[in-house]
Amino acid sequence: MTNSTRLIPIVKVPDPILRKVAEPVTEITDGIRQILDEMAATMYDAPGIGLAGPQVKVSKRLVVIDCSKDETHDLYKMINPKIIRSSNKRSVLEEGCLSIPDHTAEVERPAEVEIQYLDETGCSKKILADGLFAACVQHEIDHLNGILFIDHISRLKKDMIMRKMIKNYRQAEKQG
Repeated sequence: MTNSTRLIPIVKVPDPILRKVAEPVTEITDGIRQILDEMAATMYDAPGIGLAGPQVKVSKRLVVIDCSKDETHDLYKMINPKIIRSSNKRSVLEEGCLSIPDHTAEVERPAEVEIQYLDETGCSKKILADGLFAACVQHEIDHLNGILFIDHISRLKKDMIMRKMIKNYRQAEKQG
């Protein structure tokens, strides 16, 4: 983390920005690279394994991901990521979200996905993701489309989580 890298507050549900479709990045500027650096610092600090632009009130198609298990970082900074192929095989993993703290649920998704994105230098990249990395990429791209992991679970469980989150949000507003 450089001296100019700051941590950005992570928005929580029910903030409406989390339900908006993020805008594509049309030009990769120093400002965009700075936001990606700040998103990475914020993700590591949280701690989390992925963070999307809307989660830090930036409605741009930006994602940072690091699913490495140890201190050796394997950071992906993705601009305008999109899934270009999904496997028919499915997998179920426990997911959580920095915008829905203290709540997790099992989510079923394609087991493998092929992703296309631009890196921070503007180079087009394609990667095949599986396991935790595949789930994380899909989770973060969902954020760019206004979709939350709770949209993939039963209505009963989703409603229960949302009621708790709205109650916490209102309590925080009264105190803040």
